[in-house]
Amino acid sequence: MDRAGRWRPPRPSGQCSVNIVPPSGRRCGQDSSGSLRCRLMTTPPYQQYPQGVSDKSKVVAGILQILLGGFGVGRFYMGDTKTGVIQLVVTFVTCGFGAIWGLIDGILILVNGGVDGQGRPLRD
Repeated sequence: MDRAGRWRPPRPSGQCSVNIVPPSGRRCGQDSSGSLRCRLMTTPPYQQYPQGVSDKSKVVAGILQILLGGFGVGRFYMGDTKTGVIQLVVTFVTCGFGAIWGLIDGILILVNGGVDGQGRPLRD
């Protein structure tokens, strides 16, 4: 209540709740520069693959493309949805003959490698 006896909702103080007191007057999750950070999202617990290399496998993408390339499955796995949809449409329009594109594409992925949806090279 204010001085006149009217009820007013409490104002947020900017401090953390549940009995957590941040050090030196900063808000929770705020580092020394004043920006908010989420520890779980900014610091990965481990880095499994080197920076710049995809987490997708060249072998898996190639085999999927050879076996199910007419449906663009290998391209969908790699994150290249545009090419995957085009392969799917070509296969249906040509009554299945367009699946040859998927077979050849799978062999090329196994031999030459490729890139994922973000442009990173596939891992071996």
